[in-house]
Amino acid sequence: MESLPTALPSSAPLIVTATLPAALQGRAEGLRRAHFPPERNHLSAHVTLFHALPGFVLEEARQVLADLSRTRAAPVAQLDGLMDLGGGTALRIRSEALLDLRADIADRFHGLLTAQDQARPRLHVTVQNKVTRAEAKALQAELATQSWDAPFSFAGLALHHYRGGPWEAAGAWSFRGRG
Repeated sequence: MESLPTALPSSAPLIVTATLPAALQGRAEGLRRAHFPPERNHLSAHVTLFHALPGFVLEEARQVLADLSRTRAAPVAQLDGLMDLGGGTALRIRSEALLDLRADIADRFHGLLTAQDQARPRLHVTVQNKVTRAEAKALQAELATQSWDAPFSFAGLALHHYRGGPWEAAGAWSFRGRG
């Protein structure tokens, strides 16, 4: 899917994510199903790049993400172990290429970013959240016995409306540029 039909202007914040490759997506989804509290697990595994772009930039955001995904090669990345979230667990990701792409998006929306979105993110995929510290530590000990160091390339970018519950799709674009 390249994009969804234009909707009426919205005040709902926009979330920008990077799409994982199919194999890693499947692995992360399995972990979320097994370890994320089911009453809170309303989203697919994802890597958040921006948490709250203003809803009024919907069409501009779609254009920016479409342009970048059309002209950029898939950003290379490295699954780099586990991340302790206190009350949860995530898969840590290193990707200077994705952070560079994110910086280009941030430049396009300069002056509109929240404090959280102005900061350099710690790239990760949350596989467990809102659990007790003991549950998080137990999962981290269990997962520490597995290999979490693997290279991959991101598949694309996605845009979502946040309306307080599960996210509503606003567009998705695959990387098609040459390396």
